[in-house]
Amino acid sequence: MSTNKMEIDEEDEPRVKNFHELELDDRILKAIAKLGWTEPTLIQEKAIPLLLEGKDVLIRARTGSGKTAAFAVPLIQKILTNKRTQEKQEIKGLIVTPSKELCKQIHEVIMSLTTKCQREVRVIDISPQTNLNAQKPLLKEMPDVVVSTPGRLLQHLKAGNLTLKRSLETLIIDEADLLFSFGYENDVKAVLTHLPTTYQAILASATLSEDVQTLKKLVLHNPAILRLEEPPLASPIQLAHYTLAAEENDKAAILYALLKLHLIRGKSIIFVNTVDRCYKLKLFLEQFGIPTCVLNSELPASSRCRAVTQFNSGTYDIIIASDEKALEEPHMVKTRKSKRRKDKESGVARGIDFQFVSNVINFDFPPDLNCYIHRAGRTARGKNQGTALSFVSVRERPLMEEVEEHLKRAYNCENLFKAYQFKLEEVEGFRYRAKDAWKAVTRIAVREARLKEIKQEVLTCERLKSYFEDNPRDLQSLRQDKALHTVKLQPHLKDVPEYIIPPTLKRLTGIRQGKRKFDRNAALSGATAAKSKHRARASNPLISLQIPKNK
Repeated sequence: MSTNKMEIDEEDEPRVKNFHELELDDRILKAIAKLGWTEPTLIQEKAIPLLLEGKDVLIRARTGSGKTAAFAVPLIQKILTNKRTQEKQEIKGLIVTPSKELCKQIHEVIMSLTTKCQREVRVIDISPQTNLNAQKPLLKEMPDVVVSTPGRLLQHLKAGNLTLKRSLETLIIDEADLLFSFGYENDVKAVLTHLPTTYQAILASATLSEDVQTLKKLVLHNPAILRLEEPPLASPIQLAHYTLAAEENDKAAILYALLKLHLIRGKSIIFVNTVDRCYKLKLFLEQFGIPTCVLNSELPASSRCRAVTQFNSGTYDIIIASDEKALEEPHMVKTRKSKRRKDKESGVARGIDFQFVSNVINFDFPPDLNCYIHRAGRTARGKNQGTALSFVSVRERPLMEEVEEHLKRAYNCENLFKAYQFKLEEVEGFRYRAKDAWKAVTRIAVREARLKEIKQEVLTCERLKSYFEDNPRDLQSLRQDKALHTVKLQPHLKDVPEYIIPPTLKRLTGIRQGKRKFDRNAALSGATAAKSKHRARASNPLISLQIPKNK
């Protein structure tokens, strides 16, 4: 089988300056204008014409490069074109992706691209774990596009709720490199037996792993391969990488100091490797009046989507995400199996479009290169600036060096990871506070916090709303449940007294002599002045990275 391979460098001069040159339907162009997209990204410029020609395409482009629109726009165009001669309503497009969050995200993108033609192009997301019979009527209406995870799609196919053998024209698999690692290999192969013999196929992926090559053989026929925007992350000018030497006992104190002194600015994602650690860090930061939301695979899909929405809308500036999938790779050492139920159709670090993220903070260093790329790829998306700051203990240093070597070869540069020289002895007062606060978050406190969250989910669940209306005593018993043993909050910890601020940082943080408490407004103005000093990185929100030595 021959392959039409296209390799395009980022330096290549784009031939398409705006979407009008792609000869798209006016209704799509109006939706694109409403979204504020001024010109196509490189991957959109190259992929859309190929897909409109009906070619099978393997899209390899870094995260944040606009892959979703690259396959969604031609799919909508194709449906609108065929509507002119189509006699009956049928399912023409199928989009498969490994997580519910991604399904919801892709569904929203298509809905925004079809605001001017929603009657002509209908799309449905069947990934939510509702009863199959509840979704059956929606599928019987024959939407033009179905979005789903492989497992959920296979359930509907086996139940006979949808048939794709005769009608399907386009299959799109997004985040193809993750499907098999999420345990979907058998499901994908089973789904393919329910598809017609000929259809246009698109694989979109951030990497070209062995799993992608296997999928390529299964679904693509003589494909065009687009390898765009190497290396896999934004350039060092756009995405700054920092490492901070921090032993396990000091990580919490350093994070507390960085956040309270506003040395880290803008929306931030803090990554940890386990669910328990996710809650422990949240409870730790809450003691200091730092509000956060959490994201992990044990949360219901509705809660996960709500957390992403609240973070994107600015309700929270900090989200703590547990990337436990990273520890489930075959080469990792197996730990004691948790009895807690995780949603395998959940993806935290990978693919989710967190919007306007200024900083990615690896509280726990990721276990491999791909995991680091997926995490760091949550920031510096599009043309925005971003920072990836990784806490690295002695135990984690070999992992960091391995990742750095791979990225240095990809970027063809010598010094990619810059060391953040944080002198913990300069903020000893923060350390004492953090030590007691971290110790206060016991296993029982973490367990009780999770129970509280489950209880809240039960109270707000739409499906139980009518039940509670009919059974008010059950609702009352839930509301009057035993008090949870959460961490005791001490109001004085929210403030930062003057005596624990290093003298070298008082000007930046807004502390003036004779003033007892931290002045946040003054800190903001002080940071603005500091930004003007570093005009080359003015849009990069992680400022004043090095605490100067107190002379």
